[in-house]
Amino acid sequence: MKLLVTGGAGFIGSNFVRLLINLHGFEIKVLDKFTYAADKFVLSEFGSISNVEIVEGDICDAILIRSLISDVNAVINFAAESHVDRSIEHSAEFIRTNINGVHCLIEEIHRSGRKIRFIQVSTDEVYGDIDEGSWDEHSPLLPNSPYAASKAAGELVARSYYKTHGCDVIITRGCNSYGPYQFPEKLIPKFITSILTGKQLTIYGDGKNVREWIHVNDHCRAILEILLYGESGELYNIGSSEEIDNLNLTLQLLANLGESDDRLNFVTDRKGHDRRYSMNSAKLNNELNFRNQISLDAGIRETINWYRENEIWWRDKIGE
Repeated sequence: MKLLVTGGAGFIGSNFVRLLINLHGFEIKVLDKFTYAADKFVLSEFGSISNVEIVEGDICDAILIRSLISDVNAVINFAAESHVDRSIEHSAEFIRTNINGVHCLIEEIHRSGRKIRFIQVSTDEVYGDIDEGSWDEHSPLLPNSPYAASKAAGELVARSYYKTHGCDVIITRGCNSYGPYQFPEKLIPKFITSILTGKQLTIYGDGKNVREWIHVNDHCRAILEILLYGESGELYNIGSSEEIDNLNLTLQLLANLGESDDRLNFVTDRKGHDRRYSMNSAKLNNELNFRNQISLDAGIRETINWYRENEIWWRDKIGE
């Protein structure tokens, strides 16, 4: 199977490519714009592998996309601006990449006249906020940040091409992912590297905002199952049912690293900060018989060890 993996030098995308490399039967084109959050290490890591081709470019470049999809069976779109804080202050690039970029990809797939499966990798944040219970795939889209709104809009663009043109489109909505190679602006790697470098840990509000967490390896395995066996026109929640609030997650990181809670620094809450996310992933589990393999406790320990052992990878990314 020949694949185009867009955003393949980013956190989830690069881990997805690593998963594929260890399997047989895949030829992979990695397309990435190599913005600040991309991992240029993949140029050396993937560049010597015979079934991987690396292309630097933009998903909004229609001519480039046209050439790259000429012989592929599927496009998996990880390319996105994804940091909520950045979207609050600078939303234009989020609109460009997360909406216009999706349109460019699916429009070129449609124009090609070929049967190309398109996987739009989205987020649980499109649902907004939920006080109790869990969202399923029929829950309404009520995004509360420019980032989440741009991802929801990208989904709708992709879905419209399934309904209007019969394109082979599947949408995935993942909960918060963590693990190796995550840029240290996101909570878990930011706090791990802050603890390792002796910094304070900034907590928004009271720290009681609840998130559902999945190890990136499980997230990537789920996307692969959906790519291979998912039904066209469907969407799938990818969750773990492991929820924890930000404060207790931070305390867990501190405890694992042998530090005390005097490192905490509480600040004014972020604008539009959703209180709780929670997804029902029964559809994925029942229809595709998918099960996660890594618990949050084990995954946190593994991730801490990875950042401890790979300081050379993240040190220049934290501005020191």
